[in-house]
Amino acid sequence: MRNNRGYQPRVEKKDAHRINNLIRGVAEVRLVGDNVEPGVYKISDALKLADELELDLVEISPNAEPPVCKIIDYNKFVYMQKKREKELKAKSSQIVVKEIRFGPQTDEHDYEFKKKNAEKFLKDGSKLKAFVFFKGRSIIYKEQGQILLLRLAQDLEEYGKVEAMPVLEGKRMIMFIAPKKKK
Repeated sequence: MRNNRGYQPRVEKKDAHRINNLIRGVAEVRLVGDNVEPGVYKISDALKLADELELDLVEISPNAEPPVCKIIDYNKFVYMQKKREKELKAKSSQIVVKEIRFGPQTDEHDYEFKKKNAEKFLKDGSKLKAFVFFKGRSIIYKEQGQILLLRLAQDLEEYGKVEAMPVLEGKRMIMFIAPKKKK
């Protein structure tokens, strides 16, 4: 929301967890942690215990009855959470789809050239979207387009497997090939 001068008011970022004195509206909490005797404590006792250990009382599970809290260094806890999320994100891979376009009457040299590119894409781990584009009245050659795509699939059999057989969508006949897993 902007005010009449065009400035946006600063909104303070809220923490994902309630900590220390921000844990309100409950009389007791279930305390868990490494350096604490697990059990149900009064909120004042839990805060006192956290203060003695010079750590923070962090509400881990607010919906539990009573809420579950842990005595930890909150900044370190947030840092470790972000680090874990970053590692998970790094492990997840992005799927890249490369496209190769043919005409229904692609000659042998062009076919070989495009097949080599397709081979390279599959070796690099990218998915391949091969399609035959029919212009104007060339749609009458759809059998030739299908034969061309099936030939490509057969030639690339050792590098990838066909995910979707050739399908005609409008003026395009499309086929997907996924790379084979490296052993």
